[in-house]
Amino acid sequence: MTKRIQAKHKIDRRLGQNIWGRPKSPVNKREYGPGQHGQRRKGKMSDFGTQLRAKQKLKGYYANISEKQFRRYYEEAVRLRGDSGENLIGLLERRLDAVVYRSKFVATPFAARQFINHGHIRVNGKRVNIPSYLVKVGDVIEIKQASKQLAFVLEASQLAERDTPDYIEVDHNKMTAKFARIPQLTDVPYPVQMEPSLVVEFYSR
Repeated sequence: MTKRIQAKHKIDRRLGQNIWGRPKSPVNKREYGPGQHGQRRKGKMSDFGTQLRAKQKLKGYYANISEKQFRRYYEEAVRLRGDSGENLIGLLERRLDAVVYRSKFVATPFAARQFINHGHIRVNGKRVNIPSYLVKVGDVIEIKQASKQLAFVLEASQLAERDTPDYIEVDHNKMTAKFARIPQLTDVPYPVQMEPSLVVEFYSR
C-alpha cells in the first residue's frame, strides 16, 4: 500500500466519515479514528473544533491539498463578490483535478492529480500538467489520444457509485468534458455534508 493510499484512509478515519463515498473506505468497518487513542470517547466539540473539522474535511476531499494553497482559495473567495462560502466551492470545483475526477476519467481525486501530473490531460487542445490549474467556463478538457484506452480510465467511466454533475458536459465516447458553469454548493455531489461557511468562519477569526 502506498503512502498516498495510507494517507487517504487516515483522512477518512480521522474525520470519522467516508468523505469520498468509496466502498473500500475503512470507515465502513471502523468508525473510530486511527491510532491507539482512536476509540476513546469524544466530548462535545467547541466552535473552533467544529470549524477546524469542516476545514479538514473540505481540504481533505480535494486530494488533501496543502494548507498554504487552501488558504489562498479562501482569500480569493473573500475578494470575489457574493457569498464567500459559495465562492470557495466554485474555486475548488474549477481545479483541473476536480474536473477530471467529476468527469469520471479516474476513480479518485488522488488519481486525478497523478493523471494530470503525468501529462495525460489537455485543456482546449494544450497539454496541462498542473492539477491546481483553474478551468474557465467553456473550457474543454480531454484525455490525450494515446491514453483514452487505458484500463483504469475505462473502468472509472463505468463506476456506478457516482454520477457526473450537470455543470460538466461529459462525452465518455470521446473522453472529453466541457466545464459548462461554476456550480453552487447544492450542485456539487458531495457524499457527505460540506460546510464552507464554517471554513470561512475558521479563517476569519
